[in-house]
Amino acid sequence: MNGLFVGLTTLDIIYLADHFPHSNEKIVALDQTIAAGGPATNAAITFQHFGHQGTLLSMVGNHPISQLICAELEDCSLSVFDLSPYHSSPPPTSSIIVNKLTGERAVISINAIKSQAKADKLSLEMLQDIDIILIDGHQMAVSQVIAQEAHFRGIPVVIDGGSWKPGFDQVLPYVDYAICSANFHPPNCYDNDDVFNYLKQVGIANIAITNGENPIKYWTHQEFDSIEVSQIKAVDTLGAGDVFHGAFCHFILSHNFIDSLAKASEVAAVACQSFGTRQWMENLTISAPDNNQKLTKNDLFF
Repeated sequence: MNGLFVGLTTLDIIYLADHFPHSNEKIVALDQTIAAGGPATNAAITFQHFGHQGTLLSMVGNHPISQLICAELEDCSLSVFDLSPYHSSPPPTSSIIVNKLTGERAVISINAIKSQAKADKLSLEMLQDIDIILIDGHQMAVSQVIAQEAHFRGIPVVIDGGSWKPGFDQVLPYVDYAICSANFHPPNCYDNDDVFNYLKQVGIANIAITNGENPIKYWTHQEFDSIEVSQIKAVDTLGAGDVFHGAFCHFILSHNFIDSLAKASEVAAVACQSFGTRQWMENLTISAPDNNQKLTKNDLFF
């Protein structure tokens, strides 16, 4: 299966520390790792890891830092459509500190504020043979064109609603699956009920709101309910939502909405038990819900 992932690509510099630094404090990290990041990028790499072909539609550019990003994307066998291959400015970088005691992370990044691509020269030939599309909202002009064309072609569209971004209102009418965080607040929406009502009025048939270790709330087929998530000792929560979205794109190709949410949640829980955004791929085992049997990645993937 083929998935297209539209949005942000960054270079993530990730440190593990025993506490977050205080004002004017210097601390020595316990560990570090560097990886390509961004919601769409991490989701695409996750989708690729499940045995599919992921294609990333993003702005990477032609800066020396871009070459570091490209090297990892190539190692992951991702296909990449660069929205501005000759862009010479540095791509966005993210500096991240992970608290060893809690697994919580602190992130500072410029995101795609200075690297917005235009859609006037976008080729839609890339949508040929695409089975599912994820949009993270960081390249909104491009996303609007892709979402509308996907709707016309009958390709399901998933949004990663990490936070509300201007222009999302032009994408949402073409969305099949809205998976949002508790920080996703459309205009005049102040709680989960407001968000569900807003997205239902737009016409989205499948909606979920994740909230860390708390249950996932969802609405589908006129049914409102929740899914419990695994209670774990988190090592690193960085990228857990991205992994969730990439795994969901895998599972929804062969499962219903509720099962896909539950299975994606299990994968995200595994990801939270390793430092960095890649190590979990080597360590994917979870406890089956009804017994003490360990599921291998093959059990989960298919």
